[in-house]
Amino acid sequence: MVHAFGATHPGKVRPQNEDGMIIDVELGLFAVADGMGGHNAGEVASALALETLHSFVDVSRNDSDHTWPFGLDGALDLNGNRLRTAIKLANRRVFRESESRDQYTGMGTTVVAMMIEDTCAVLCGVGDSRIYIVRKGEIECLTRDHTWVQLLLSQNPEMDPQALEKHSMRHVLTSVIGAQDDVDVSVVSRPLVEGDRIVLCSDGVHGPLYDFQIAKVVAQAPDVRAAADQLVATAMERDGRDNLTAVVLEISADG
Repeated sequence: MVHAFGATHPGKVRPQNEDGMIIDVELGLFAVADGMGGHNAGEVASALALETLHSFVDVSRNDSDHTWPFGLDGALDLNGNRLRTAIKLANRRVFRESESRDQYTGMGTTVVAMMIEDTCAVLCGVGDSRIYIVRKGEIECLTRDHTWVQLLLSQNPEMDPQALEKHSMRHVLTSVIGAQDDVDVSVVSRPLVEGDRIVLCSDGVHGPLYDFQIAKVVAQAPDVRAAADQLVATAMERDGRDNLTAVVLEISADG
C-alpha cells in the first residue's frame, strides 16, 4: 500500500506557482514538474506535461490497442515502457505547443515521475527535479540532474562540487521537457520495501537543503503529510526565492 501527500507553495518572490504534481495512488503514478518560461508559459508547460503523462499512463493501463509511437525498449518491462513513452509524449506536446504560439516560445519544464506496482518502482527524470528514497534514515538520490554542473562533474570526477555551488551557470539545464522535438529518457527500476519513504521534489526544495537535511525531515515526520509540509516549510525558511513542491510517499503493509 502506498500513502502519499504533496505540498506546494509559490515561495516568497514569484507571483505564480509554475510547479505541478500528480498523485494517483490507484494508477500508482506520482510526478513533479517545474515549469519555466515567461508570460506564465512555465505554468502552461508543467500542466501540459503532467496532463499528457497522466493520460497515457491511464489509457495504457487496460487498453491493449494503444500504439507505441516511440517503439519499445526491450530492456524495460511494461511499466518502464509506459513511463518512457508517456514522458516522450509529454515532451512532444510541450514542444509543439511552444512552436505554435509566440508567447510560449522557449517554454519547458522539468519532470520526475515514478510508477509503483506491488514492490517495484520504475522512475525517470528530465531536468533538475529529483527523486530520493529514505530507508532506515539513510537517503539516496535516484535521479541524475541534467545541469551544466552535473555535466562538468561527470567530465571531471576529481572536481570538488562545493567549488561550483555559487557558479553563475550552476542552474543552467542541459535537458528539459519541451526544448526539442525529442528527449532522451533513462528509466530505471527499483525494488521497494515496507517503511521506505520516497520524495519527489522540485529544486526549490532540494536546492536550499542538503541531502542529510531532507533525510532528517522525512525520517522524523510522523506521516507523509507532515513530511511534505515540513520539507516545503524548511526550504522556504532557508531560501524561498523559487516555487517549492514536495511529494512524499510511504510504502506500507497495511491497507
